[in-house]
Amino acid sequence: MRSSQRFSVALACAEGEWPHDDWPAPDDPYVRRVLRTSPPYQALRRGGAADVDVVLLRCAEPSAAFPELLTALDAPGVPVIVVSPRRDTDTVIEVFERGAGYLVEGDYCTHMLSSAALGATVGHTYLSPSACAALREGARRMRTAGDAIERLRALLSPRERQVMELLSTGLGAQEIGLRLRLSEKTVRNNLSNIYAKLDARGSTDAVLRWLGATPATPVLRN
Repeated sequence: MRSSQRFSVALACAEGEWPHDDWPAPDDPYVRRVLRTSPPYQALRRGGAADVDVVLLRCAEPSAAFPELLTALDAPGVPVIVVSPRRDTDTVIEVFERGAGYLVEGDYCTHMLSSAALGATVGHTYLSPSACAALREGARRMRTAGDAIERLRALLSPRERQVMELLSTGLGAQEIGLRLRLSEKTVRNNLSNIYAKLDARGSTDAVLRWLGATPATPVLRN
């Protein structure tokens, strides 16, 4: 789906617990359809998620609610953004490792919510500032493997390191290109090279390796 198209969103939370009565607005330029669903998310089962482009999961305990949502989703690949008051490192890493975005309540505005939802439809995993800080804290706690991480980072060119720094703050390829004054195609080429050098499966895996939040084994190059 292109970012110029309108998308459908599922708001998954307990009845009455969606924190933004004003989002999405009836005349939202991006959201064409809203599906509201409560645990156990029956509306997403039996093909219900087929017309959903992104799911926003508002929950108090992501460790319990997120797996339940994933079980209900019968359309693999539908992006998820978790909205929660929890900001501890272990919870954020657990959600991020599963490929979902993470917004800490009180740490974003509805404009950021729109950007996160729109970005998710084109493969961008968005983190609010506190969630990003939690991910970095996880990396700091694993610095016992610091030498391996530095060897891993040394595999990247200076430009690729710039791209990774921006990717790890939650920016997508288009936004990185604007920051570095590069075309989106050039950024995506850099990302492809980075994934190969870091032996990463994609952007989420690459960020975890870059930050040291997952064990890193540098790929040896001749």
